[in-house]
Amino acid sequence: MTHPPASAPTAAEPSWDAAARPPGRVRQGLRVVAVAACLPYLALKVAWIAGSRIGIPEGSVLLEQRGSMAVLNGVTVAMDGAVIVLALLLTRPSGPRIPAWLLVLPLWAATGLLAPIVLAHPLQLLVNALGGQSGGTAGAGQEPFLDAWVFGVVYTGFVVQGLALGALFTLYARDRWARLWRGQLGDLPGTAADAARRRTAVAAIVLAPVPLAGSYATDRTHHVPVLAVVDVVFLAAAVLGACALAFRYPRRLSVGVPLALAWTGSGALACWGAWLSLAPLAADADGIAERPTELMYLAYAGRVIVGVLVATVGARFLAGRSAALPRRAA
Repeated sequence: MTHPPASAPTAAEPSWDAAARPPGRVRQGLRVVAVAACLPYLALKVAWIAGSRIGIPEGSVLLEQRGSMAVLNGVTVAMDGAVIVLALLLTRPSGPRIPAWLLVLPLWAATGLLAPIVLAHPLQLLVNALGGQSGGTAGAGQEPFLDAWVFGVVYTGFVVQGLALGALFTLYARDRWARLWRGQLGDLPGTAADAARRRTAVAAIVLAPVPLAGSYATDRTHHVPVLAVVDVVFLAAAVLGACALAFRYPRRLSVGVPLALAWTGSGALACWGAWLSLAPLAADADGIAERPTELMYLAYAGRVIVGVLVATVGARFLAGRSAALPRRAA
């Protein structure tokens, strides 16, 4: 049996040289949108670090936690600045030649942190518009620690960031790695790594109920549990994606579907689990919010573990596919 030359481009897969051309208007526009969406959040954070009280009402506990909040604000400035760096890297003419390790981990983290907000924020607005209560930052009897307009500006910016950066990453990944998710699950040959992937996927299934304990512990009010529903959605996406990749079922399902589910779901679980565990410690949050209980910390740890297990399934799958396919010429 003969195979076509590995370097021969096809209509469905842009050549390496074509992918390295300067970004077109669509990508340039998405880059501008992604960067612009970061600026209001960055401006607020820098202003707070500098001592400004814009958006912070009288009596806010934030005014009592200036030192720890300056540290936390500095961390979040770096995180949002990373979105700008990623948008620039994804649209560089030499983008396809950037080492994969330099992009994959921060993009996975950005996907995991932004995707739940992209889903949750519009749902919360819809529930509130229909007269329901989706929960908020301050419970009954608590003073708000930020003006309401701040949440609108910040979370709208996050939604736009997520959509723009997600579109840029999708275009970039299509150019560089599309060959790894071509075909259907049933067409994939068995490999020696299948057993390990299946054991990892089963471990994720067994531990999947643990993250749900956190949603139960934090949503025992009469409010519409929007955030709890979003947690379940991403947990289900992660586990279903991992199982489909590990067991290659449903056989007619496109390979790209479970990869996308595993990528997004694992990032949401692991990154938000880590953030919810560490942020209260960094902020010394006694006055800002109730400290997480032992059950909640257990749930956050469960998120991280399940997310890492699912990410491991996806990484092993992609490594196996990459090794099995002929390399393209640079």
